[in-house]
Amino acid sequence: MTVDRCAEFRTLHHAAAPLLLPNAWDHASAAALADAGFAAVGTTSLGVAAAAGLPDAEGATLAETLQLARSASRLPCPLSVDIEGGFGADSDGIAAVVAELADLGVAGINLEDGRPDGTLADLPRQAEVIRAIRARVPGMFINARTDAFWLGVAEPLAEASRRSSAYTEAGADGVFVPGVAAEADISVLVAGSAAPVNVLFLPGRHTVAGLAALGVRRISLGSLLFRAALHATVETARAIQAGEPAGAGLPGYADVADLISRF
Repeated sequence: MTVDRCAEFRTLHHAAAPLLLPNAWDHASAAALADAGFAAVGTTSLGVAAAAGLPDAEGATLAETLQLARSASRLPCPLSVDIEGGFGADSDGIAAVVAELADLGVAGINLEDGRPDGTLADLPRQAEVIRAIRARVPGMFINARTDAFWLGVAEPLAEASRRSSAYTEAGADGVFVPGVAAEADISVLVAGSAAPVNVLFLPGRHTVAGLAALGVRRISLGSLLFRAALHATVETARAIQAGEPAGAGLPGYADVADLISRF
């Protein structure tokens, strides 16, 4: 029986506990997260771009994003792909990208309204992109991200609330507001949203239990795991250089080879 990953992913946003979504940057990291038992896996555009030596959020990683989707969609759990601003010049082009991802087995996409110049996308145009995606790929879970807090615009709560409502009305299944930290702001966003609210986990500011109590339905880790991996890489090399213990508890060569063979 064919598993409907889109329906499975949508259901995860309405479970008793919020969906904790770890974000991978390559096939190995996605496979490791799936093997660890996470209910779904997302991708991080920063991690995908940085791993390829390319800039993030500038539409430079369409090929890399499609390749990761092609391999990671084999995982035994739903896969959500970060498509930055859509990789397309117009709504039809962006919808075509999402249709290609759907054909590969991707269950959800994350679409942002922040632009490389530090501004927010025109709201009516962004809503039209969402409508085009919904019409072209009805089953896809559309997570509409607004960067009002991320970019520090004037009155970010009001702007995020306005955009969240518009995106939901256009057909988004969920709204993502990265950068929001204060409990009072999160409560307002949750109370005013007809769709599940997604928050970016901020170490030192958030806990899973605390966000759950506020009504958040999805907690994304964003680029956190990728940055942690970079840090661990350098720190391990430094420890070896300094003659300190290193490598204990790490998977061996055979462990990694087995992981990839299974996914």
